[in-house]
Amino acid sequence: MNPISNSPNKQIIYWLLSGCLLIYIMVLVGGLTRLTHSGLSITDWSFMGSVPPLNEQMWQERFMKYQQSPEFEKINNTMTLVEFKPIFLWEYIHRMIGRTMMYVFALGFIYFLWKKKIYKTMWPSFVLLFFMGAMQAVIGWWMVYSGLQQQPAVSHYRLATHLLSAFTLAAFTFWFALKLIYPKEEVEVWDGKKLGGISILFFMVLILQIIYGAFTAGFVEGNNATIRPGHIFNNWPKMGEGWMPEQVYMKDSFFQNAFENPSGIQFIHRMLALLVVCLVCFIWYRSTKLKLNKQQDLAITLVVYAVTIQFILGVLTLIYQVPLIMGALHQTGAFFLFLSSLYLLFQLFNKPKISS
Repeated sequence: MNPISNSPNKQIIYWLLSGCLLIYIMVLVGGLTRLTHSGLSITDWSFMGSVPPLNEQMWQERFMKYQQSPEFEKINNTMTLVEFKPIFLWEYIHRMIGRTMMYVFALGFIYFLWKKKIYKTMWPSFVLLFFMGAMQAVIGWWMVYSGLQQQPAVSHYRLATHLLSAFTLAAFTFWFALKLIYPKEEVEVWDGKKLGGISILFFMVLILQIIYGAFTAGFVEGNNATIRPGHIFNNWPKMGEGWMPEQVYMKDSFFQNAFENPSGIQFIHRMLALLVVCLVCFIWYRSTKLKLNKQQDLAITLVVYAVTIQFILGVLTLIYQVPLIMGALHQTGAFFLFLSSLYLLFQLFNKPKISS
């Protein structure tokens, strides 16, 4: 039986889940924008609400603005207007999806407020939801702005912050929906909390892995040039000819190697992937010894499959040097693994209804 169909809040639940879907599309198109090197093609924040160029004169105006950017001057100085149009459209679509997401949340909220379907207990969640949505837009521009200065590359710290803020927004929206789908009861009749500690540890490691995924996808200073850590050592399981080449620890301090060394970043991303696999195997093994309900069993199954698929996608993305499709699939895998992990945590700590 579909638990949403019996909920008095099913319209709000579907609205929140639609928001999660839009956030996923936003993350996916954002990844494609990055992979196609399109993120710095629109050089002003005010264009957020504008219509796209509709004639040759408007295209020329946009292209002239781009020609004044560091990316054009230092990297794409031979680019033609024809070559500019695709990268502009990727960034434009990315921004318009963000704008659509804002309308969906705002208009939905107004509708449910008018229909008196929003209760007092929901207000704190809605206030936080809209604040996080606004911050996501601000962080997005803050990230782009870092690549419009002297260095024509987005800071990998800001890229990670932008991605993590999107995942946080998705997490809060999804958790809000889950609370409405599965109302909390007062009686505990299950063993799920025995997996709580290791599942929280797994989730924390996963978040760290997502951050390092963003670091790996971004530009990092190395050897007097900006390097994408995901485009070096494109073999597996070794890095080049060794398990831990000297490039991993070539900088002076642990901090520099862990956060500002492209080889060190990729090494940590690889190690965290193995740790994620080990932790999920342990969770699965422990779950076979416990009495769990159907939702908890389903959650563990989803996480096991999601980790397996994501690990395979990660290896293939690395080996094939981050092609567009593989990069998009790998980012998709990260998003759904993240939501699957949230679903697991919710089911482990939520008190389910007792069947008669």
